[in-house]
Amino acid sequence: MDVRKIFFLVVFVSIGMILSSSQLQNQDNISIQVNDSGSYIGTDVPHSYGYDGTGIIISVIDTGVDFNHPDLLGFGSDGKVIGGYDFVDNDHIPEDVNGHGTQVAGIIASNGILQGIAPNSKILAYKVSKDGESVPSNLIIKAIEKSIEDGADIINISLGVNQTSAKIDQAVTKAVQNGIIVVTAAGNFGPELSTIGSPGINPNAITVGSTFNNVPSSLVSTLKINDKEFNVFPMVGTQYIEESIVSEIVFGEYGRVKDLSDIDVQNSILLIERGSDIENEIVFFSDKEKNASELDAKAIIVYNNEPGIFFGELIHEFVEDDYNPTIPALSLSREDGLFIKEMLKIHIEAELDVFYHPDFVAYFSSRGPVSPFYIKPDMVAPGAFISTTDLAGNYSISSGTSFAAPHISGVSALLLQKNPELTSKELKSILMTTSDLVSDEYNKRFPLEVSGSGRVNATKAINAELIITPANLIFNLSPYDQTETKIVKIKGMDDKSLSVKFENNQVIDLKYYFEQNDLIITAKLIQHDLGEFEDRMIISHDNIDYQIPILLHVSEGAITINEDDGELDIVIVNPQSWSYAKVTAINKDTGKILTDSIVPNKTSEFVIHEPGEYWIEAKIESDENTLNVFDTIKIETVSEKNSINTLNFPEKPILIIAAIMIVTVIVGLSIRRTSN
Repeated sequence: MDVRKIFFLVVFVSIGMILSSSQLQNQDNISIQVNDSGSYIGTDVPHSYGYDGTGIIISVIDTGVDFNHPDLLGFGSDGKVIGGYDFVDNDHIPEDVNGHGTQVAGIIASNGILQGIAPNSKILAYKVSKDGESVPSNLIIKAIEKSIEDGADIINISLGVNQTSAKIDQAVTKAVQNGIIVVTAAGNFGPELSTIGSPGINPNAITVGSTFNNVPSSLVSTLKINDKEFNVFPMVGTQYIEESIVSEIVFGEYGRVKDLSDIDVQNSILLIERGSDIENEIVFFSDKEKNASELDAKAIIVYNNEPGIFFGELIHEFVEDDYNPTIPALSLSREDGLFIKEMLKIHIEAELDVFYHPDFVAYFSSRGPVSPFYIKPDMVAPGAFISTTDLAGNYSISSGTSFAAPHISGVSALLLQKNPELTSKELKSILMTTSDLVSDEYNKRFPLEVSGSGRVNATKAINAELIITPANLIFNLSPYDQTETKIVKIKGMDDKSLSVKFENNQVIDLKYYFEQNDLIITAKLIQHDLGEFEDRMIISHDNIDYQIPILLHVSEGAITINEDDGELDIVIVNPQSWSYAKVTAINKDTGKILTDSIVPNKTSEFVIHEPGEYWIEAKIESDENTLNVFDTIKIETVSEKNSINTLNFPEKPILIIAAIMIVTVIVGLSIRRTSN
């Protein structure tokens, strides 16, 4: 194999503001913390109904599983791990020597001192990585295919990369088409946007980002100056405070004793730069906190000495044994730090708070968007400070989206046990529409590209009677195309009252009506602001609110699509003069891509060879800018002449090639006869 074609995947392990998987011996403490994780997302209710994952088989594609762990005991038909394969060593014993896979499996199915989300489910372990750092993509694909062959109901993939692998995505789609629920971790490349890669980028998978957890470590901070809000992050070791601090901000250089000796920092919030101005001098965050505390400062804010944000720790291996942080210590980006420093030319007061917030989307959690045609991540689940099983019978506290995904796999097992007939799309919809909204430290809802539909709620999911598809709506409008209609199918409607409402959006007017079990939604543009906007539809039924996110694209231009038996005639509508447009058509189900180019005196003439729903994107170039326009079209039938050309080659070249081949064969036969 050409080594240039080997595509390596980076395992989503603990990075950024993530705790190391330190082994813990206090089993009582572990039990309490794990119960918090499951209880917090509502698993006590399905467990009380008797749903514990019995009869459900979950494939864990990872570093293997330690099936000698007392909470995951046994390998074979009578064990917790009923089978699997080691694709690293090419044998049938997928033993974990890294720990990552054992941690993932423990969250799903541990049944001992720890109780997983679905404690009576069974595991298929597929080892595709030995060191928990990298794995060739072909092993992921082999493991997915083996999961299909071995009869998995759910596949959990807590591995991935922040780029795209078409072959992995095709394997995921194949698994879903075979009736398997595929759950993937979003990745740990946040907080930057567009950091979700394969397999999380696949529209058919359930892609899971990470929130904090129901433990005291789940802290966030706020800093307000003259009504301006800043992003600040509590350092590890900082404790929550009972009341917010309102004090003057004072600049304290690097927070050394000599920096603070000639200024009055008592009762102040001390602004300090990270590091030192002396080469090779190390000033720990703990030193800065201790120096400020001894001078009666109320808090310190350390801004970065290089661009961007950082996450600090007060507790580290070089700290004195008797050191105990006494005032809040927060980290701040360099840009914001210098901005605040400039403000200090006059007397400035700030309000600072540090408080518990378990539903905060973790800083490391990868964000979307990945496509204008669907939303990623799909949802979030606890993935920080998660107690779980580890190697050699031990336990650990781990963080990363790797540990959020198995929460969703476990809840999926509970839903499948209740209703084995659920399709992947239906189960995904139940999880998403019954999720809880999550907000940031300033109580502003996280955007869809950060949290998806929200944090999983197992209680609402197990009690849900409605199945609503699709689970979210995307409208594409412009001044030239001001209305669009979508159909939402509702399964499970009965004579109980059902109500529909929308949040207050100033850009579109949303109307609805019912046609039997179909909910017809029409969006009308009422304000021509360009960009992306969010709304929500709330369907209330039998004391459960189902929430359906709505994403709106408002573009300056539009495309007109005329379709006749799979032949698409695409016309660009743009208020400005334009010179060129690249048009792409993507088959929603297969991912197959067709492209064409358009100039002002030429329309696009796509020939579609397979029925299905297609995503159409046009990148329109003008002298001033590039404009992106989106639309969708459903092709019901294609003409017979179109279906012949399954490789999407133009018909004339095919005929020419065929003629050449026929002539070649005839000439070859003639030569053979002559030689005989």
